[in-house]
Order: sequence, then C-alpha cells, then structure tokens
Amino acid sequence: MQGKFYLNKAFAFFVLVASILWSQVSMADTSTIKLLVGFPPGGGTDAIARVLAEKMKEALAANVVVENKAGAGGQIAAQALKASPTDGSVLFLSHDHTISILPIVIKNPGFNPSADFIPVVGFATFANGLALSGGTPAKSFNEYLALVRTQGGGKGTVAIPAPASIPEFLVKVIGERYKLDLQSVPYRGSAPMMADMLGNQVPAGLAGVSDFLENHKAGKLRMVAVIGDKRQAAMPEVPTFAELGLPGFEELAYYGLFAPVGTPQAQIDRYSDAISKIIGQAEVKDRLTSMGINVVHMPQRQFANHVRSYTQTWEKIIKNSGFQAQ
Repeated sequence: MQGKFYLNKAFAFFVLVASILWSQVSMADTSTIKLLVGFPPGGGTDAIARVLAEKMKEALAANVVVENKAGAGGQIAAQALKASPTDGSVLFLSHDHTISILPIVIKNPGFNPSADFIPVVGFATFANGLALSGGTPAKSFNEYLALVRTQGGGKGTVAIPAPASIPEFLVKVIGERYKLDLQSVPYRGSAPMMADMLGNQVPAGLAGVSDFLENHKAGKLRMVAVIGDKRQAAMPEVPTFAELGLPGFEELAYYGLFAPVGTPQAQIDRYSDAISKIIGQAEVKDRLTSMGINVVHMPQRQFANHVRSYTQTWEKIIKNSGFQAQ
C-alpha cells in the first residue's frame, strides 16, 4: 500500500515536471519570431518591416528578427513561409506582388496563397507611381511623354522593381495608351533600381510611392503620377493617372502579414491585435506615413476579402493584356 502511495506520488511529480517542460517548449516556439521579407535590405518593404519589428518586440515580448530572403519578386520568401513551422514562429510581411500577382504570371511559383497561407492582418495600402530620374529634363508626366516622342523617337525605358509585376503592366498600358514603345527594365528589388535611377542610368522608374518618396522630397528625382482615386497625402502635389487621362487604376495595393496554414488561430489573433495597437501609435503611424503608405488596419477576414478582390481585379487586367504565364 505504501509502495503504491509512493508510485502515485512519483507519477504525479512526473506529470508536473512534464507539464512545466511542455509549457516552456510551447512558450519557446514564439519567443523568437522570424519576420520574412522577400526583398533586399534598404528597400521600402524592408524599411517598413523594421519599423514594425521594433514595436512587435515590445508588444509581443518576443525577439522579432527580420530575415531578408530576396529574389524572384518575393517568391523565395513565400516558398520559405510554406515550408516553415506552423507554431506561429514565422510570419511573412508582404505586399500584393508576391501574394496576388506572382501566382498569375508564373505557372508553378511553388506556393498557393489561398491553400498555403493565412492572411493574418493588413496594415496599409499604397500607390504605385511613375518617377523621373534627376537627369531627365521633363518636369511632368506630359512632358515626359513628349520627351520620349521627340528625343527617343517614341521609344523609352522604365525601371521596375521586379519582372511581371504591376509596374510592368502599367508601363505596358501607358505605352499602348499613348502609342509609345516603352520597355520595362526589371530589377531584383527597389534598392538596386533606385541606385541606377539616382545614378541616371535609367530615365524613369515605376514602383511603390514608398520607394521614391524620400528622394522625391530631396529633389533627387520627380514623381509625376500615381495610382489611386485621390492624390497621396505624402505627396499631394503629384496627380493621379486618372487626372492625367488614364483611368482604371484606382484600387490601391496592400501590405500585410501572412502565416503558414496550420498556425493556431490564437496566434493569428494575437498578432492581429498587436499590429492593430502598434499602427495606432502616433509615432508609428507618422513613420509609416512618411514612407508613402496609407496606414489602415484590416482585421483577418477583411484583409482576406481585400486580397481576394484585388487579385481578381488584376487577374482580369493581366489576362486582357495578352500576357502568358511563364
């Protein structure tokens, strides 16, 4: 009888120790959170990720590490997310190109956003826009078109941060609308693209406003047109394409966080709530707005609907352009 008592006591002690160890392991799963970014350091997406990561450390009491897996327009990072643990320790900070556009323009991207990823939370929208390098004499969109006609013989090149991206299709639409032979020059991210624009290696570039804003304000290049149904708060002097006679591009792109399918809903809710509080801070909102994005909280369901609608819109535009998935 006494032996049975000690056996039960030993078993209870074992259960207690096991539960403590399991609790510690569970906590360790997200004591370090890896925030994947699909573009190189120094670009707009990387800068945004580092602002949020800094505040996520405080809000989540965790070590948040930004990991740049640059290349293929975010495809490498997306594939890494698909292969990541589903314990909430890995998140992907991405914009529309990787999530909405790559699966349309690439036959086998190695991931399926709707099947492999969970939209966690949306935190911003942003506009793409056309900018002119400092060495380009044109001061406005119409002057740029005239310059291509007169000095370029109707031919021109426009830098873009990634191939088969929204900027590439916009370049194509602008060329067709104004009967110009505009060719896209794709880069591996906005940072190398900006380096060539600032060095006057290319006369113009089309990318997210956040990529151009700092140098636009410094007078090193000139934004001349943006997507959207209204002008951007960060640069109210720049007209929309619709104002300039090119309607149909009013829907804004998005930024958000994604997790691999299988991530517990409790973790999803935790991250969504944290981001909601973080972007509500005046300091964070001001920093992000200064980068040329529109800060807006989109909870999980709203964000998922936005991603779905945006993807469907651009799928029609891309297919109508005659582009064939590679």
